[in-house]
Formats: sequence, C-alpha cells, structure tokens
Amino acid sequence: MRSLDDIFEEYDFLDGDDRYRLLIDLGRELEPMPDPLKTDATLVRGCSASVWVYPLPQDGDRLHFLADSNAAITKGIVALVLAAVQDKPATEVAAMDIAAALDPFDLTRQLSSNRTQGVPNMIALVQDTARRIAGA
Repeated sequence: MRSLDDIFEEYDFLDGDDRYRLLIDLGRELEPMPDPLKTDATLVRGCSASVWVYPLPQDGDRLHFLADSNAAITKGIVALVLAAVQDKPATEVAAMDIAAALDPFDLTRQLSSNRTQGVPNMIALVQDTARRIAGA
C-alpha cells in the first residue's frame, strides 16, 4: 500500500473526475477481503454504502487491516484511511489524529456528504482497535 503522502502528491495534481478515478483505483488496490469476514461484526455503522473493516493479527503491536465496500468510491475512501495507519504500531495509531492526516484531501468538499458521512466511524473503529491492541 502506498503512503498517504505519495497518494496526496498524485491527488493534489489531479482535479474533479481524475480524483474520483484515483480513489476508485486505490480501492481496487486493497487486499481482497474474504466474504466470510464480511459480517455484522465487521460492518462499519453509519456509512451510506456497506463497509467492512477487519483487523488481522500481526507480530507485536503492528496494525494490519482488511477492508471492503460495495461502492467503488467508498472503497477508495477506506483505502485512504488505511493508508494512514496500515502496518504502523498500535501505540502510534492510537495517538494519531487520522482525521487531520486526511484533511489535505478535503474529502468533504470533493465528495457528497453521503460518501463521507461514515469516515468518522471508520476512523473510530481503527483507533478503537489500536487502543485495544496497545493496551494489551
């Protein structure tokens, strides 16, 4: 997975429809999430589309997530959230301001509120997982 900085460098260069295409491409780059993991327990609440996020156990306290969505743009947004945290130590993610890391993308201005309404819930799920692992 590309770093958030690398993604933003490309995103910032683009406009309108090309930004949508980049988000869709990011979603396609996510590791496949097996269907049996797409359960009510892994469903992110509050999203207009269905979004599933599943933490995979890693050595030490590093975080690694599988994620999927039934909407291409939303899947790209999930990929952005994961780019901010993927494979980082849980203690770092627990203390991180993920929303601020995503601010340069200005998603609320680029996308409809329906597309972005679940972002705080995605971030909360990731950080709750990080806090749980960091505290273990």
